[in-house]
Amino acid sequence: MAKNIRSSTLTRIRLIEAASQVFASLGVQGATTREIARVAGVNEVTLFRHFASKEQLLKAVMENALALQIEALAHPETWTQNLRVDLRNYAKLYNSMLEAQEDLIRTFIGEAKRHPEAAKQVIQEAVQPLSKKLIAYLQSCQKNGTVIPELDPTPAVDMFTGMLLAGMLCHNAKLKNKSYTSEEYINTCVDIFVRGISLAPVPVLSASSIHN
Repeated sequence: MAKNIRSSTLTRIRLIEAASQVFASLGVQGATTREIARVAGVNEVTLFRHFASKEQLLKAVMENALALQIEALAHPETWTQNLRVDLRNYAKLYNSMLEAQEDLIRTFIGEAKRHPEAAKQVIQEAVQPLSKKLIAYLQSCQKNGTVIPELDPTPAVDMFTGMLLAGMLCHNAKLKNKSYTSEEYINTCVDIFVRGISLAPVPVLSASSIHN
């Protein structure tokens, strides 16, 4: 029994990894369960034993991509209650996910207008837990008086993560020679965001603090 469970788990992992490759290269519409099964080295019947549809497989791919970041932010002790420190930690985790899934993300962006509604919903549902962690954190900061009360955390989080996404896409595409590193960009995003939402005076971001 234990051997069968282990084999089933390994097959599921192979399917998710194969699906990630196929979605990244062919897109949501272009990817087929037959091709995903072929890349995974199994037949379609085996694929459908684990996932009832391509959309379920897409959700598993997205959840797998976000799993480490969600786990890292799942426990209250990971938040220091220092706004800049916490947002910088979040930004680094988020950026690591973006860079690890760059091909998949670029594919989704390129065909965003062509995504079936079911696929759009799957993607949104998969990324919600990560956004909810930060929204909840900002709401707690509003309650303890460190973040301006009139802030709407939901669009604020979208703006913050949007800056990080844009930075990753531009930096890795090497659209032009950059005089700053990815880490410096992340810290600048955090600094600007914190200054905009904080109730308390925010100290100037020094060059040494960027590397701490």
